[in-house]
Formats: sequence, C-alpha cells, structure tokens
Amino acid sequence: MLDYFYMALGQSELKHSFLKVLGLFFSYLAWALGISLASSRSWRVWEFNSNVVPIVFIGLWEGFYFQRFNISGSIVELPMHNRMNGSWVISDEIWYGRDLILLANFMKSVVLIFGSMALIVCWIHAPHPDFLRSCYNISVFFLVFSSSCTMITVSWNFAVDFYGQSTLDFPLSFPIGKAMLIRKHFSYVFPLGVITATLSLLSAAMFFCETFSMKQWSQVKPMAVGKCPK
Repeated sequence: MLDYFYMALGQSELKHSFLKVLGLFFSYLAWALGISLASSRSWRVWEFNSNVVPIVFIGLWEGFYFQRFNISGSIVELPMHNRMNGSWVISDEIWYGRDLILLANFMKSVVLIFGSMALIVCWIHAPHPDFLRSCYNISVFFLVFSSSCTMITVSWNFAVDFYGQSTLDFPLSFPIGKAMLIRKHFSYVFPLGVITATLSLLSAAMFFCETFSMKQWSQVKPMAVGKCPK
C-alpha cells in the first residue's frame, strides 16, 4: 500500500512538472509572438489604384511600400519606409494600440521572470511554497491582463479597418493619397493576435492549476506523513 502511494506521488510530481514546463513554454511562445506582432508592418494592407505605389503595408509605427521608378526606360521597384511621425494623421486605434501592445509585451516579460524563478526553485526542491504561489499568482494576473490588451488591440484595429471608418491618413509628402484606395486585404495580424492571446490564457490556466494543486498538496502531504509509521 505504501509503495502504491509513493508511486502515485511520483506520477503526481511528474504531472506537475510537465504543467510547469509547458506553461512556461507557452509564455515564452506568447512573448515571441507578441514581439512579432508589435513589429509587424501588416496591420493594414491597402491596395491603391496607382502604378507608382500599388500596395502599402501599414504597421503601428511605420508604413512600408514598393515604389516604382522609371530609370532609363526600365521600371524599378524600390522598398520605401515611412516612419509615422507628426505629419501623419494617426487614428485612435493605432495611437492607443501602440501602448496596449507594448504593455502586453512588458507584462509577458515579467511573467517570464517569475515563471523561470518558480521553475528553478522547484528544480532545486527549495521549501518555499508561499514564494511559488506568489510567483504563479502574479504570472496568472499578468498573463490574463496581457491577453486582454492583445485582443483589444487586434480586434479594434481589425473592426475599424474593415467595418468602420478609420481616420488614418498619409502625410502630404506621400506619393499617393488615401482617396486612391480601392481594396483592403486581410493579413495575418488578427489571427496571430488571437493565437498570442490564446497561448497567454493557456499558460495562465496551467499556472493557476499549479497553484491549486499546491494548496491540495499542502493539505495531503501532512496526512500522508502521519500514516507512514503505521
């Protein structure tokens, strides 16, 4: 009977270790995708009725396009970058989306610190259950909050771009005008944002299960130790 208890105990510890590692892996993956999301230049993909600049890729901080030049009778396409500064008419969904996506990435960075610390403490079998619970509780809070910020940003920009009227406009020095816009293309940003938010929630759920199992472990372990001599 005692051997069966220790076998079940070993399987339980292995299961908990797997949840810790998998939860931390999802946190790292969500953090990497969040960085890619913030630096993406495909938040908006606009097609224009123009032979000079047919398509413009617009991110949160800059616009990118290929401009065609006639050089000695040959058409050459050159990549052009245009930083969003005061000359742009920046819409609210982009203006506030910058802060929200940066806040989400910062909170995920904090989660990586606390999650890694908790995993190291578990590996060295340090008796600090209160510290571990604090690390996981902080991680859960930040992961849920960062997931909300990411979903708000991508959903807001997607809804305004396709179903609303965005006030985003180019500077006067831009080679084309917004009046020449003929089509808006769906990009990978919205599904990438949904995946990033989902991974954050999955990681939060695993960390929450870990805190819950730690509470049960703290209640079961004294009872098990009391039965061993008998």
